[in-house]
Amino acid sequence: MVANGVRFQLRRWKLSNWRAFLALAIATATLIFSAPAVFSQTSTDIKIDGSSTVYPITEAVAEEFQKQNSSARVTVGISGTGGGFKKFCNGEIDISNASRPIKQEEIDACKAKGIEYIELPVAYDALTVVVNRQNSWVTSITTAELKKMWEPAADGKVMKWNQVRSSWPDAPLNLYGPGTDSGTFDYFTEAINGKSKDSRTDFTASEDDNVLVQGVVSDRNALGYFGYAYYEENQQRLRAIPVDGGNGAVAPNRANVENGSYTPLSRPLFIYVSKKSAERADVKQFIQFYLNNTQLVSEVGYVPLPNDAYAAVKGHWEDGKIGTVFANRNTVGIRIPEILQLEAAR
Repeated sequence: MVANGVRFQLRRWKLSNWRAFLALAIATATLIFSAPAVFSQTSTDIKIDGSSTVYPITEAVAEEFQKQNSSARVTVGISGTGGGFKKFCNGEIDISNASRPIKQEEIDACKAKGIEYIELPVAYDALTVVVNRQNSWVTSITTAELKKMWEPAADGKVMKWNQVRSSWPDAPLNLYGPGTDSGTFDYFTEAINGKSKDSRTDFTASEDDNVLVQGVVSDRNALGYFGYAYYEENQQRLRAIPVDGGNGAVAPNRANVENGSYTPLSRPLFIYVSKKSAERADVKQFIQFYLNNTQLVSEVGYVPLPNDAYAAVKGHWEDGKIGTVFANRNTVGIRIPEILQLEAAR
């Protein structure tokens, strides 16, 4: 680990600047890292795409990895969890970043193309509800109130803050949320509205979390949601709202994720590795590096799994265990000990 302020690019350069760099430098929103002394010059690029939530972790790993491995090239794209799985199951990428488990239709798509994969939980996230810092009226919010804002029935009807809670002002309710290819959108809609992808449609949507950040920052009447790392990077410009899931309002932070009280908006984050790609020396070394440098998880603003969980994940990787234990399960509000049980059951 390198000292604070020097260690890695995300802390030296804010996520917003990374996004500007991506947009200006590479039209496909793909970062390319070249590395300095281990692989041959003919080594194939390690191609990664998917979740914008998982992106900061994988980007940090890629940067550190390139410092130690010559001629390694890692591309890290951002097309949303759903977009990443489309590419992954079509054999276009080696690793898919995912902020939710793989879905049955994605399992079927991978099977149709002969793509087998290894599922690796890598971190925990506190999906964070935010408002503009000039918003003085929201000190907490219930999951029922979030549903009233975001459910399909609210489309074109729930348009003001006082329609959600009568003590809130008669002011426009301007909503910002991830696009439909986002795993964050899938998870939030399932956790809050009861069904994945069930949502009103009249909100400002983007797969780019930084667009959402900027939207809420510039709009006094805004409310949005995204991964905790993006809030942490912008906490001087945004305010996170404690969420009451039925047992009192709880703030999003590491301690409340670890103790299981921040529910139902705590969630595991994943990478999925193609079995075929995993046979390559460069991919194998990259994943080993990823799992051996889990301190990067907290450095970019997420919650690491417990050490025994990482030990189990490493074991599954080393054993080449194929498939998923998280798909087709209700993972809303799943707690860290439950992840351990699922991993141990493989």
